[in-house]
Amino acid sequence: MSTVRMAAVAAEFGRDLEKDFTIVERLIEEARAQDVRLLALPEACLGGYLLSLDGDTAHDEGPPALALAGPEIRRLIALAGDMTVVVGYCEADGDRRYNSVVCVSGDGVLGNHRKVHQPLSEDASYSSGDGFHAFDTPVGRLGMMICYDKAFPESARALALDGAEIGVCVSAWPGSRTNVAADLAQDRWKRRFDLFDRARALENQMVWLSANQAGAFGSLRFVGSAKVVDPGGEVLADTGVEAGIAVAELDVAKALENARRSMGHLRDRRPDAYPPLSYPVGAVSA
Repeated sequence: MSTVRMAAVAAEFGRDLEKDFTIVERLIEEARAQDVRLLALPEACLGGYLLSLDGDTAHDEGPPALALAGPEIRRLIALAGDMTVVVGYCEADGDRRYNSVVCVSGDGVLGNHRKVHQPLSEDASYSSGDGFHAFDTPVGRLGMMICYDKAFPESARALALDGAEIGVCVSAWPGSRTNVAADLAQDRWKRRFDLFDRARALENQMVWLSANQAGAFGSLRFVGSAKVVDPGGEVLADTGVEAGIAVAELDVAKALENARRSMGHLRDRRPDAYPPLSYPVGAVSA
C-alpha cells in the first residue's frame, strides 16, 4: 500500500465498558467516513484509566481486565472490519493485569503490547511488560507503545530497528499536577507530550501517531493533543487540547525514503561507540 489515510484520536473514556464501546464504534465509523485506514485510540479507552497516580487505590477497583482472546477483543475485531485499529485496554493474564494496547483488523489480532515503563504509582495496579516488537499490518509495519514508554528513546529506537515504519503511541497523559496552568494549552506536561512526539518521529525518521485521553477522570485532567507526525518531526494534524480526530494522508514508503535519503539516523548509527550500559538510579559514570 502506498498512500495511507491515518488518524489519531483524543477522546474521553470511563469505567462503563458498554459506553466505551459506543464511543469506539462512533469513532471508527467517523474515521471510516473519512476513508481512514489506520486509526489509533487512546490508552485505557476500554474501561478507563486510573483515578489517581498518587498511590491511593483504596477507592478504585480499576478498569475491567479483559482477556486478549476474550469476547471484548472479538467485538473490537468485528467493529474494525477493513480498518486497522489500535486500542488501549487492561489485559488479564491469569492473576496478572497489564496496561496493554492491541492492534486489530477484521482478520483478528495483529499485535499486542504491554506497557513497559510505569510512572509514579502505576505499578500498584499493573504488572510491567518486557519488550518492544514491530509487526506487519495491512497499512505497513507498526510498532506500539503506551504513554510513559515514549519518554525513553530506547523504546521507539527498538521498534525502528525492528523495521517499524509507523510508531503508534497511545496515552492517558495528564496535565501537570503542580503549578497547574489555567489554560491547558500552556501546560508544561502538554509541552513535554508534544516534544516527545516530534522527537521520537524525527530521531527515528518514522511516521508517528499519538492518541491520548481527553477531558478529566478522577483527579486527572488529560491534555488531548492527538496528532500525526511525519518522519521529519513535522506535525501534519493535531486536535489541540480538545477531543477530536487528527487525520492526515501520506505515502509512508516515500516519506521514509525522503527523510532518510541524506541524513539516515538509523543507517549512520555507531553501536560500537555506545555499548549497552546500565547504571543504578542516581549513579553518574566516571
